[in-house]
This record gives sequence, C-alpha cells and structure tokens, in this order.
Amino acid sequence: MDNQTGQHHEEELGYLFNVEILIKGTTNPLALQALLKLLNGGPDIIDYRINSGIELGQIIESTLASRKQSRIDKARAATTKSSGKEAPKSQAATEKKTSEPTSGNFKELASSDEFQAWIQSYITGNKLVRLYINRNGKRTSIPCRILNFLPETYALNVYHVDEKQVYTLKLSEVIDFLDT
Repeated sequence: MDNQTGQHHEEELGYLFNVEILIKGTTNPLALQALLKLLNGGPDIIDYRINSGIELGQIIESTLASRKQSRIDKARAATTKSSGKEAPKSQAATEKKTSEPTSGNFKELASSDEFQAWIQSYITGNKLVRLYINRNGKRTSIPCRILNFLPETYALNVYHVDEKQVYTLKLSEVIDFLDT
C-alpha cells in the first residue's frame, strides 16, 4: 500500500509452469495447430516453448539420413575396391565397430568419416543414448543426448537428461554406448 496516496499497487509478474498437454487430432500437424491456436489465443500467455511432440520435418530428416548413408556406402565401396581380397574382412570389422563401438576402438574410429557421420546422426537426430563411462575410476551410466563431437580432441559434449547438465567427456572415458 502506498502511504502517501492511500492506493494499493499490484505488480503483475510472470510465472513459469511446466506442463504436458494431450491434444486430440487426426494428425500431429493438426494437433500442433490446435495447440498453437490455444496458446496464441490466451491473453495472459506471454511466451511459450514446445519442447517435444513436434513431428514436422520427418521427410527432410529421412532425406538427409539417406544421403549420409549413401555417402557411407560409397566410402565402403571405395575401400572395398582399393583393398582387394581383404575387403570382406575389413568391411565386416568396420560394420561391427560402427554398430557397437567400445572404448578400445573409439579413437581409431574417431578420425574416420564413417564414424563422424555415425555420431553426427545421433547429434542431428537428437537421439537419447546411454553412455557407460569410467571417470576417475568410477563406472557411471549417463542417459544423455550427444550435443557435439570434437574429433581433434576426442571429446564429446553430452546433455545429461536426468541432471539437466552438460558434460564434456573424453572418448577414452567411454566404456560402452547403448542406443535407447
């Protein structure tokens, strides 16, 4: 209350709420449109951010993924032609390495274009993964999303989804990688 005039001044503040909303619709874009209409129509809604549920751009993502895969296949074909008879062995070894890399073979793969394309697919796809790491002698499991890979320093930047923190890990710390 203002002592000089006797009037009461209320200051309007903004409050942040974290909610999940289920919208009925025949397709994801139509449900999204209904949600946006609802959010934009509210006079008291100052700002909003939609963190998940948007399934737009899947055609673009699948086209980019198929282009990356075709580049990987062309690179494999080129190495098969250049290596002669030992190609089936090396190709099988390369496929095994990319499907389940472990700490022992991360550094060998880190400089290859195939590995970088593989890790980039997780970054661009914003895929949830579980990394098993050995940090300071302690084995830890981290549910995370890979944000960035720095091949020159063998470093991964990951977002820990439970702790909501970003960590920088060395590839030598990674024991195992699980696609969840």
